Amino acid sequence: MTEKFPKNFLWGGATAANQIEGAWDVDGKGVSVQDLLTGGTLEKPRHFTAKVEEGAYYPSHTASDFYHHYKEDIKLLADMGYKVYRLSINWTRIFPNGDDEKPNQAGIDFYHKVFQECHKYGIEPLVTISHYEVPYHLTEAYGGFLNRKVIDFFENYCRVLFESYKDEVHLWLTFNEINTALMFGGGYIQAGVPVKDGDSIFAPVSHDKVQNAYQAVHNQLVASAKAVQLAHEINPENKVGCMIAGSEVYPLTADPKDVLMAQQQMEMNNFYCGDVHVRGAYPAFAKKYWREHDIKSDMDPSDAETLKNGTVDFYSFSYYSSGAVTIHPEKQEKVNGNMSSGTKNPYLKYSDWGWSMDPEGLRIYLNQVYQRYQLPLMIVENGLGAYDKVEKDGSINDDYRIDYLRGHVVAMKEAIDDGVDLIGYTPWGCIDLASASTGQMSKRYGFIYVNRHDDQTGDYARTPKKSFYWYKKVIESNGEDLD
Repeated sequence: MTEKFPKNFLWGGATAANQIEGAWDVDGKGVSVQDLLTGGTLEKPRHFTAKVEEGAYYPSHTASDFYHHYKEDIKLLADMGYKVYRLSINWTRIFPNGDDEKPNQAGIDFYHKVFQECHKYGIEPLVTISHYEVPYHLTEAYGGFLNRKVIDFFENYCRVLFESYKDEVHLWLTFNEINTALMFGGGYIQAGVPVKDGDSIFAPVSHDKVQNAYQAVHNQLVASAKAVQLAHEINPENKVGCMIAGSEVYPLTADPKDVLMAQQQMEMNNFYCGDVHVRGAYPAFAKKYWREHDIKSDMDPSDAETLKNGTVDFYSFSYYSSGAVTIHPEKQEKVNGNMSSGTKNPYLKYSDWGWSMDPEGLRIYLNQVYQRYQLPLMIVENGLGAYDKVEKDGSINDDYRIDYLRGHVVAMKEAIDDGVDLIGYTPWGCIDLASASTGQMSKRYGFIYVNRHDDQTGDYARTPKKSFYWYKKVIESNGEDLD
């Protein structure tokens, strides 16, 4: 291995507003789709309630209370040496209903303070515009991104952000994990597509749900392209990326049918949205899929030109695990995990939540994506969920997380040596937060343990883990010291 990380490599961490901020109804904030999702577990999925039910637990309502602790949290990130902090803006803090005539000034002011605090320590904000935070009013009144009117509401929201933070933010992502609406069928969390009262977020998939998901994602792809053009128009220094839920898919056997199945899953899971974002048009395999599955999307004649003119400046993605597929049921050992199920890969270990741990899969994915797009890449989510134990002396010795991350940092270095233009790395949940899929605070990804021990007073203790000091050393050495 001869290559090193570039001197300007963006080391940092990532969070989402709905999973960290709390203060869900404070200072004029409206109700988002997340605010009506109850907590769950690995065995019991979260479900939607049409109104807030007394006695039910809603993770986004309290989360890690970043809203009231952002100064001390950002100080901790600075202590680790962060160069970039990926965070999201909660749409309902800016436009409480999504279709409001005027934005909520208190929301605009809050993020001004957050960005100023970042710049105080030399931390560059990388801002996700929509990270599973569609205003619920848009779901209830319009059907979320099923309705093309919501494209205009999103564009208006983007205009306010780009103008308000013109001098504070230059790195933007449009939609977080835009492809998850297609992978899990439905799109309530990702695109605000309506669901029935009491439905779990992983309710059974029907043809109507699949049809709706593809329509909503098309409208989001159009909205993203409009946002890219708007960002460049308002400030030519702006760089806008897409964000894909990335996962390498392997054939379980050497049977060509397994190889073909893996290729098709890679195309639909990873490249369906990526090709539109980067190349500005749908790939041939997408059109074949529409024909074979009777998918009929409402596309305006102007959409093709919009997509062509709104391609992204860089490609970002999350990577946690890989998958395997086979047509041979007799060779298949099933694995069921959080947001994932399928064929177990006998060559890999699995986390407490059923996700494979596969650093080499990251290198493979980086190489595939870079060779396909020839665009700068950034890993904006990666991490290990685990049950962290607080020792009697208050320490948290998460060597398992260090081992996981070390393997992925090595994979990144190897990919750079392969010729990949990798510009940054922001592991997920730099501060422990409520999981989007289970709502559990105990699903720990971060370097900083949040002990929400007094909900009445908001006294949330922050404790650095062993991985905090390890990652600090990695950043200081620019990825050279991994011991």
